[in-house]
Amino acid sequence: MNSQGSLADSLIAGQPLTRAIWYTVLALLGTLLIAVAAKTKVPMWPVDMSLQTLAVLTIAATFGTRLGLATILLYLAEGAMGLPVFQGTPERGIGLAYMAGPTGGYLVGYVVMVAMVGWAADRGWGRQPLRLFGVMLAGGVLLLVFGAIWLAVLFGINQAFAYGIGPFIVTDLIKTALAAALVPALWGLTGRLRSRDAE
Repeated sequence: MNSQGSLADSLIAGQPLTRAIWYTVLALLGTLLIAVAAKTKVPMWPVDMSLQTLAVLTIAATFGTRLGLATILLYLAEGAMGLPVFQGTPERGIGLAYMAGPTGGYLVGYVVMVAMVGWAADRGWGRQPLRLFGVMLAGGVLLLVFGAIWLAVLFGINQAFAYGIGPFIVTDLIKTALAAALVPALWGLTGRLRSRDAE
């Protein structure tokens, strides 16, 4: 198995049309996973932990840059069209109006985070837990920074840190560690399955 490239690229073979169909299916399934994860909460302190960041990190690390970005941009397009895919939809609004609200910076941050982690996955980091954790952590920091910047624009800098960064530090570290452990485990599982098929 090639040490370079994402897990998705290593699993999808065949003619260009076949690969395009599989990539489309994966992107659609990815948006569904992100939407479900966004609405799934685990009780934590000081705030409940949404699984959305975990899903986005895992998708980026398994899909790579191109498919990962296609997936997150498709997810944002679904939300912009009014589909209730975001954490606070439809209770707090839908579509572009919701995206321009307090969570807007985080939505942009997800795109940056996917690009970073996908870039690392394309270079084989998805099989190296420590390197993967490092780039995921950097992406998570940028996610919080983008979120806090937009909150500062809307509500002021003090509110931005108090509500946009502080409450999420612990939960984001947990999700980053889980994603950095999960993706190499998926690589190991697929490797064992391939070895069994080859016997």
